[in-house]
Formats: sequence, C-alpha cells, structure tokens
Amino acid sequence: MHPGLPLSLESLSARRARLLGPAYRLFYDHPLHLVRGEGAWVWDTEGRRYLDAYNNVPHVGHCHPRVVEAIRAQAATLNTHTRYLHEAILACSERLLDRLPAVNRGTGPSASPDWQVMYACSGTEANDLTLRIARAATGNEGVIVTEHAYHGNSGAITPLSTEDTPSKRRGDHIVTIPAPCRYRCPVDGAAAAAHYLEAVDRAIETLAERGHRPAALFLDTVLSSEGVPDVPEGWLAAAVDRVRAAGGLFVADEVQAGFARTGTHFWGFQRLGALPDLVTMGKPMGNGHPVSAVVARPELLARFAADQHYFNTFGGNPVSCAAVLAVLAVMGEEDLQARAVRTGEVLRAGLLELAGRFEVIGDVRGSGLFFGVDLVLDRDSRAPDAGLARRVMNGMREAGVLVGVTGAGGNVVKVRPPMVFGEGEVGVLLGVLEGVLGAEGG
Repeated sequence: MHPGLPLSLESLSARRARLLGPAYRLFYDHPLHLVRGEGAWVWDTEGRRYLDAYNNVPHVGHCHPRVVEAIRAQAATLNTHTRYLHEAILACSERLLDRLPAVNRGTGPSASPDWQVMYACSGTEANDLTLRIARAATGNEGVIVTEHAYHGNSGAITPLSTEDTPSKRRGDHIVTIPAPCRYRCPVDGAAAAAHYLEAVDRAIETLAERGHRPAALFLDTVLSSEGVPDVPEGWLAAAVDRVRAAGGLFVADEVQAGFARTGTHFWGFQRLGALPDLVTMGKPMGNGHPVSAVVARPELLARFAADQHYFNTFGGNPVSCAAVLAVLAVMGEEDLQARAVRTGEVLRAGLLELAGRFEVIGDVRGSGLFFGVDLVLDRDSRAPDAGLARRVMNGMREAGVLVGVTGAGGNVVKVRPPMVFGEGEVGVLLGVLEGVLGAEGG
C-alpha cells in the first residue's frame, strides 16, 4: 500500500480487495476516490479537483445535464426492450446510420439500405456479436488481429484482446500482425506500408496452414492499446483488400475512435482510408450509459439471421436510445467535432514544443482529442521507458491531472479527455506534464 495513503483510502482499498477479489486493478499507485464530475473535471472525497485527460467514456463531459435529463425522463416514462415497438430505437438508429458513409446501393423506395444496426450493452458484447456475424456470413473461423490489441472480455473476444491473452490461450484460429507504426517501423516512407502488408500476407498463410480461412480482420481504428501509432498511409485499405480476397471481412472497432474522437473524421476508419463491412461502437455513444451497437451491411445480417436470431434484454432499450440521441444532439449543438480539431491542434503544438526540450519524448502522435506521447530511454535506440511513463502518470495524478499509460512497451502516455476539453484545459495539462518531466530530469 502507498505509504502516505490516508487511513480512509487504505480501509476502502482493503475492503475493495476483500469484496471484489484480485482481478480488478486500480489506475494509480495512490488510489483516487472520486465522488463527483462535471465537464472535464472530477472531484475526490476531500474536494480536490482533478483535470480528467483520460476518460473517454463520458464523451460529451461528465454528467452532461442534457444527457442526464434524457435518461431521467425516459426512465420515468417507460423502459422495455426490442420485442416491442418503440420510436426511440428507430430515431436512434436513423441518427446513427446517417453518420455512416453511403456505399451506392441504388436509389428509390426499393433500394436496399446502406447499413443496418443491432444493439448491445458494451463494446465487448458488440464485438462478440460482430464475430458471430462475420463467421456466419463468411463460413470461416479465422481472425486476424493486431498484437497488443484490446477488443473486450467475453469468452470469444478475450482471445482477440492480445494485450492480456498470451498466444497459447488464443487458439489456432487467431493470428496476430504487428501494429503498423511509422515511428517504430524498420523502414521509412512508402516502404513502411509494404512492410506491414507482408505481415498480413503471412497471417493469411498461417491461417491456411492451420486449416482456416479468415472470417475477419479486427482493428481498433485508433490502435489505443497498441500505443496510438501513426499508421503508414494506404496500409489499411490494402490490408482490407487482402483479407477480403482471402474470404474475410473488415471489422472497424470504433469504441474508442468513433464519434469524432480524432477530430478530422467522425469515424476512425475514415481517417485511415478504408470502408469496413462491420462497425462496432460502445459506451461513449451513451456518455457512460451502458449501450453499444453493431452496424453492418444488410446482406451480412441477412446471412446471420438465416439460421440464428439475436435478442439482448437491455440492448436498444428506450433509456439507452435516449442517451445516444442526447449525445448526438449535444455534439451538434456544441460543435464538438470542430472543437476537437481546434483543441487538438493546440495540444499537438504544445506536446511537440515539449518534445523539443525533453529528450525522453521520442514521438508525439494522434489527432483531435486522442494523443500518445512515446517516452524512450534515448532517441537513437527508441527503447521504451516504461518506468518513466509510469512515474509520469502517477506524478501528473499527484499534481491534479489524470492520464493513462498504454502500448506494448508500457511507455506511451495516453491523453484521451472528454470532448469538451478546451484550450484552457490544454494549458493546465501541458504545464503539469512539463513540471513532471522536469522533475524527472527528462
């Protein structure tokens, strides 16, 4: 236990460990007991305020009154499920599908829709359902996923969460490819995409050697757990072409990248230049309310539904749909996508300025309100400095700013605040990061 931990927190932590068991983890060496949130800020039991530069789940800000009221009003009226007709799920679906790109399926009243949507309660459930759809639609079992990925924690999806699941527990139907990263690629320029495409080819060959064909390539389109790498231009579109030629589909996991998180685009797959076959999204769409969704091409859902059905008691309930509608409304009314672009430009400039003064910052990458700061032992070797990243995360927490750590090397400081983050908050974050790096002698 942290030697300076107040008795109340120590008692609370001990009680938590006794009741919840060893599988749960806390973020910081000095645990936080949070009791209130508003916008980009949270407060602990002693009234101390912290700048939240990490939690993407309250997408439009902690406890946004518009979302809170939408949930309250619908919960006070009716909450059922999708075996009854209800306008909320239809309105929610229309708003979501309007955000997906058109794919030229014809016009007129008889034209098939570009996309259809199914609902669940978490990103894990959405990805689990997507895996079922992909396997039913293709008749294949294999999955290609990046190394050190996270896609959820169900029995079927945990093996795809290679961040926590060693190869011996994944099964022979799952193969990994390196996360495409221009900073850590052994070759530069246009050759970088080719380097990582060779890994896709090898993955397809490995599946074939094991008696499998790919059902899907799963990709978190901001590669959050992989360290938020800058992906070589053109890589994803070419990788998807290879997977489709082998009989598989492309699943864009938008749980973290979606809803304009990266600023320039509403979806991460748009930023990477590839059109998916299936899209998954999760709790940020409800500002923390447990709601998620799968969007798919209609013909894929038709193949899935030909021999199985789907029902989720809480997926798509009216309260969840009210939360999603409120989030989308707030995003439009407060122009949060454009704000993410403006704020992100200021944040990037500030991080790059710090990189010019602190040799331990090897790389700054990301856009909008999702950045990774790659900390290294030295810039020549680019060797990850996980110890420094952990100290920076904890040092910033002590100074009142919450960030995380990610990446296979455990050395990338992750900055991923609510979308209401503004230039004033950026100044606070940069000042604290500068102070902590200075204290570390970086």
